[in-house]
Amino acid sequence: MMNYLSPWEGIPIRSRVVLLLAVFCVFAGIGFASDSFQLGRQPAPRLAGTVLIIGLFAVCYTASGIVLRRKFWMAYLPLLALQSLCLTLLSIRFPYVEGVQMNAAETGRLQNRLAFDAAAVIISIILGHTGFVNVSIREGRRYVRAQTEKAMLDGEMAAAREVQRVMVPEDLPAIRGYGLESVYRPAAEVGGDFFRVIALESGRSLVVIGDVSGKGLRAAMFVSMIVGMLRTLAGFTEEPAEILEELNRRLCGQTQGGFATCLVVRLDGGLLTLANAGHLPPYLNGGEIPFAGSLPLGLVESASYSQTCLETRAGDRIVLLTDGIPEARNQQGMLLGFEKVESLLRDGANVWTIADTAQHFGQNDDLTVISIARLV
Repeated sequence: MMNYLSPWEGIPIRSRVVLLLAVFCVFAGIGFASDSFQLGRQPAPRLAGTVLIIGLFAVCYTASGIVLRRKFWMAYLPLLALQSLCLTLLSIRFPYVEGVQMNAAETGRLQNRLAFDAAAVIISIILGHTGFVNVSIREGRRYVRAQTEKAMLDGEMAAAREVQRVMVPEDLPAIRGYGLESVYRPAAEVGGDFFRVIALESGRSLVVIGDVSGKGLRAAMFVSMIVGMLRTLAGFTEEPAEILEELNRRLCGQTQGGFATCLVVRLDGGLLTLANAGHLPPYLNGGEIPFAGSLPLGLVESASYSQTCLETRAGDRIVLLTDGIPEARNQQGMLLGFEKVESLLRDGANVWTIADTAQHFGQNDDLTVISIARLV
């Protein structure tokens, strides 16, 4: 069921009040004008009551029309009946003054009454017009500010999307002896997950996956900094643990309170060397590869990282993923969980099946899955 968004939403209270007061003033003028047409024969209480009834019901018509829009008739017909009843009761309670002799005193009174009505009509119209102009200018300025902010946000998001292309490669490079598959589905327009495949000078390759704290342009810039550093560090050392330690030292003091998890896997024939910085452990043939606890990047400059070596055989598959997969949450607040992820992996689910399962269960974070299959 879709939530109904009232046109009043986002409009300042002051603008709403001024608009309705302006409507009241304009339509109150009709009450004074009608008194002129009746040559001032209404008693003063009836004139005051007529002005108030016409003005207040005009406010009600306006408010109900704005809120109900095309269904305004649902309020219009009852309001019209109620207004007619109020005016009828007022006329019965205060009938017109009949049979007045037009002597000098009565003529003077009539002239004063008509002058009062004319002045009241002019004043009410001026007040109403002033209110409409005030609301138009105020809301016009607010609209311009909103459009300017939207344009700035669109510019930031365009820049973030451009940076996103650095985070996640569109095409994975071929690695001899391995088959790579990946899927990336951000929860928002710009996500915080990233992964890279880096060819090393020795002929070996690095597969890197990570997740930065936060979202939007700030997270995108954080990731672009990490990716740039990774490429630089891979030119100095090919050891995953050393890469993470140097990356951590460079990030400390540069993250503005943020941090990043990261997992680095080096492929060297059938030998895999892995180092982890606070990221989810990878899975080998559906079973979690045990890792000692480690700190994310950017928190403690002196943090150290260990690395693990694995010998793989043809048919083995390593799966890397981000926490958006097991932490997918449905409408009842239940998590997809690691047991379900392991069950999918043991059943041989590919990266798209895993991502689809998490997304359909209830995606609330970026989803990234990478599969590294040993072919020969």
